[in-house]
Order: sequence, then structure tokens, then C-alpha cells
Amino acid sequence: MADFPSTFETLVDAFASLPGIGTKSAQRLAFHVLSLPVEEADAFARAITDARHSVCRCRVCQNLTDREECPVCADPGRDHSTVCVVADPRDVAALERSREYRGVYHVLHGVISPMNRVGPDDLTIRQLIERVDSDEIHEVILATNPDTEGETTARYLGRMLKPFGVKVTRLAYGIPVGGNLEFADDATLMRALEGRREL
Repeated sequence: MADFPSTFETLVDAFASLPGIGTKSAQRLAFHVLSLPVEEADAFARAITDARHSVCRCRVCQNLTDREECPVCADPGRDHSTVCVVADPRDVAALERSREYRGVYHVLHGVISPMNRVGPDDLTIRQLIERVDSDEIHEVILATNPDTEGETTARYLGRMLKPFGVKVTRLAYGIPVGGNLEFADDATLMRALEGRREL
């Protein structure tokens, strides 16, 4: 970047390294940070370093926490016999917003994706298997996304969990609330039919 100090360029590069941030957005963020009062900029930097040093993975479910166990795993009111497997901590937040699910979670921190060189050993599948083997778990709900990688991961987990005799279920997918049948693709319609239930 011409005519800007190297430290500014370094800041722009740091923002540009974040997912979903292009060069122009990175420049806007860098200019914004430099326009902050020094105290606010220091607080922003401190928030990043504090989070990076204090946030870790829950020893049980692998979700993000600042304790040994996350609040969900530490809650005796949750159903610890039902485990919902998700790809990402953001998925836990989404399911918790529904206020319907009362079981516990297991976070894989990704999905199997050969194109991105992510295999089963790169995920927390071993910890899930150990958990199912040692705990009183009756049902594992596979809640990965209904895309190619999510389906591949769900099928792989289904095969891995079969020998344990635990009930393995998959989230139903189909027509969204407010959606129209005429605009649904074949795969969505098939999923909706497969996931139908009695009224």
C-alpha cells in the first residue's frame, strides 16, 4: 500500500487474514481502529488477547468456555444422556436460541472435507467416541449441515457409533417455515418427505 506506514499495512493485512474480510473492508477497519481514542484501541486489543488466553475447550463437549467445563455440561438440569453433535460452536449458540433442546452437545470443530484436507483425525471424533463409550449416553443427534461435507461427516459418525448400540438420529431438514413447495429443490423435497411426522 503506497504512502502508508508499514505498521498500518501490517494492521490491514491482519484484518484481511480474517474470514470474509477483503482488502477494502480490512482498510476500513484499520482506519476505524486508528480513529479510536487510544484508550478504546487499547481496550480492543486487550479484549482480543484476553479472549485468546482465557477461552479454551470444555473437557467434556469441546465447546468454547473459560472454565474446565462449559455451563451446559456443568448443568445438572440438562439431559446428559442425549448428545447433539455439531460442527461449530456457533451451532451450539443457534440451538440454544431455540430454547427447545435440553440435552448436551459435542462440538467437532469442523467437518470432514477431503478437498480442504480435513479428515476425521482433524476433528474431535475420538473424544466423542470415548465419551459414548464411557458415559450413559442413549442418543446421539447428528446436527451437521445438510451439505456434502456435513452429510459425509454424519454418515462417518453413524458408522463409528453403530458398534456402541446407541441410538443415532439425524436432524430433519426440509421446507422452511414460510417457504413455498414450488420453489423447493428436489433434495429439499426429498428431505421434507423423509422427515415427515404424524400430527
